[in-house]
Amino acid sequence: MAYHHGDLREALIAAGRALLEEKGLTGFTLRECARRAEVSHAAPAHHFKSVDDLLSEIAVQGFTELRAAMASEAKRAGDDPAARLVGQGVGYMAFAAAHPMVFRLMFHRETDRFETEALAAAAKATREMHFAAVEAALPRAPKEVKVRMSDFAWATVHGFITLLLERQIGEGESSRALKARGLAMLADMAETVMRAGGVPD
Repeated sequence: MAYHHGDLREALIAAGRALLEEKGLTGFTLRECARRAEVSHAAPAHHFKSVDDLLSEIAVQGFTELRAAMASEAKRAGDDPAARLVGQGVGYMAFAAAHPMVFRLMFHRETDRFETEALAAAAKATREMHFAAVEAALPRAPKEVKVRMSDFAWATVHGFITLLLERQIGEGESSRALKARGLAMLADMAETVMRAGGVPD
């Protein structure tokens, strides 16, 4: 297959994502990505100097899509700050469930091995999105409360979906039951955040 200029990079990213979702980081190579993209094994070097460069770009793309999912669900939730917190959490978990290996890659403990300026900026933008949602919910709260509640909200959402993906919770439950469980957890999280800011029930 012949790619026009500019198409090869995206083809390699797509092939890399498919390979990652199928096999994880074990056995992830540029050569296999090239094979799946139907180009020579030397072709990736034109865009990615190493396998870490490709993984970094996949992670950047993942963060971009994660924020888009969070923003979309928050918008659907309406103007109520607590509802938007829940909606943002729904988007977070939906992305993770749909792209589990990309999600794991984004928060992999060895991410610093292939961190680039673009990846650092993408991760920072996601952290800031979490904080902004809590800040909007608690406009009059002290900054330390906002920071603490931002950490709490993110840890709650991330922890739940990570445990779910790792099959540490929810074993044997239907997808409907798990969704209801997740929504209940998000509602509890939002209620806790609002109470921390002195907002009455």
